[in-house]
Amino acid sequence: MQDLTEGLAHFQQDVFPAKAELFARLATTHRPRTLFIGCSDARVVPELITQREPGELFVIRTAGNLVPAHTDVLDGGDGVAASIEYAVAVLGVADIVVCGHSACGAMSALAAGQDLAELPAVARWLRHAAPAEAARREPGPLIRGNVAVQLANLATHPAVARALAAGTVTLHGWVYDIPTGAVERIEPAAALAA
Repeated sequence: MQDLTEGLAHFQQDVFPAKAELFARLATTHRPRTLFIGCSDARVVPELITQREPGELFVIRTAGNLVPAHTDVLDGGDGVAASIEYAVAVLGVADIVVCGHSACGAMSALAAGQDLAELPAVARWLRHAAPAEAARREPGPLIRGNVAVQLANLATHPAVARALAAGTVTLHGWVYDIPTGAVERIEPAAALAA
């Protein structure tokens, strides 16, 4: 906790004052242009990768950058679906990025057929990658295929489907390579066909 406390002190003493005007504007305005759906992995920091300031990205982070299809969340208890709906229908984001990454633990576990009996919540969650898993048993292709599957799942959400039909939102698939910083763009159809 000491390092977090020191970071907070640095933020309050140095970073916040230097960006006081930005934070004053953010206190009354919330208009991100992009919804960024990435992995919970601590090595993948959306604002750092995209060099965005606070307020510019609406971020959802899940294990494996998974987006349950709308039919899987109809019980109303899904925070991912609620966040997607809010970003699209209320905030009016123009772009949605689904970003996978190299060395993803979730995709590596699936590719290896890892026994997840001791992690039942993780096992249930990873079922949202099943279409990608069925097509790929190696981490690299599985990661790319998973991004394509999650883009397809995203399009099943009513707010996203309406925005796509109206031409007010564009979907983007990325795979971020941790050791090089490179980003590969993924087209849904191309990733599943490869």
